[in-house]
Amino acid sequence: MRTVRRLAAATFGIACLHLFFGAIVRISGSGMGCGDHWPKCYGRWFPPLSRPDLIIEVSHRYLASVLMLALIATFVAAWRRRGEAGVGGRGGVLRMAGLGVALGFSAALLGAVTVKLVNAPFATLAHWTVAMSVVASTVATLVRAGGLGGATARLGGVSQRAKRGALVAAALALLAVVMGGLTAKYPGAAVACQGFPLCGRNAEVLPGAVHVQLTHRVLAFLVVLHLAGLAQGIFRRGEVAIARRAVAIALSLGVLQLAVAAAMVLGHLPPVLRSLHEATGVSIWIATFTLAYLTRIGSGSAAVLAESGSVEEHGASRSAHRAPPASGLVPRHES
Repeated sequence: MRTVRRLAAATFGIACLHLFFGAIVRISGSGMGCGDHWPKCYGRWFPPLSRPDLIIEVSHRYLASVLMLALIATFVAAWRRRGEAGVGGRGGVLRMAGLGVALGFSAALLGAVTVKLVNAPFATLAHWTVAMSVVASTVATLVRAGGLGGATARLGGVSQRAKRGALVAAALALLAVVMGGLTAKYPGAAVACQGFPLCGRNAEVLPGAVHVQLTHRVLAFLVVLHLAGLAQGIFRRGEVAIARRAVAIALSLGVLQLAVAAAMVLGHLPPVLRSLHEATGVSIWIATFTLAYLTRIGSGSAAVLAESGSVEEHGASRSAHRAPPASGLVPRHES
């Protein structure tokens, strides 16, 4: 499991870097840096690095190839160890690693479609959404391998209320990031609102662009408000440390995102802040998905232990903990 966990951690890091770099491609307008050529760039695997947009686009493609290799390597390592507890079977690493490979190929094919359609907004949005799903699969793979707090989450202690709240947070964060991608691509949506937090509408753009921008903003505010309420409930109920830490990270990123968004809008959308805004939004999605996955495992530890093949050891330790002393006398509870 240690080898699988290390590969899963490396794949997760590459997937995050790839997603962040994809945001830079979109913000810098480099999506057509290689023209409508795919997978080669102007007929070459290694074209002359003569333009900034070409450099950004071809680097993104190289990074996608590295990610694909990492996904396959994690799957192969899990397949070779499928007989070990926690690797094969339901709830094991192998199935999620296989899903990651399938999603990776899907993202590559959608990337080709996006290029052939000259970066049409909804094709780009579909590619962006599948890319986020790839990252989610690497998170789940790593958690199942015991990383990102997965080993601690298996001990249980997470309430169903925390689980439900975390799932809602992840769903809201996904919608907000998807709408953020649409805002960046929809004509006029990025500059539709001149103020913050109120819109301060730009009269030069169409009403549809304003609606896209406002929908993104409303979802973003809902994410932060929901995370604030979720954090309050988790800390008030005294949930396990892994849940408290995960929700605190997600909420901190949400507050940071509001500050970055305000500076970006009031500063008239400088590219650096736009890139930071995209990166923070992706980080919120990753944090909320991790929170949701950890609470899902932590609220159903008995099933997870059974699936991983360690339920016998867990039950034995609990039986030993409850067993009476050798004398047969039941100890009396003292105040």
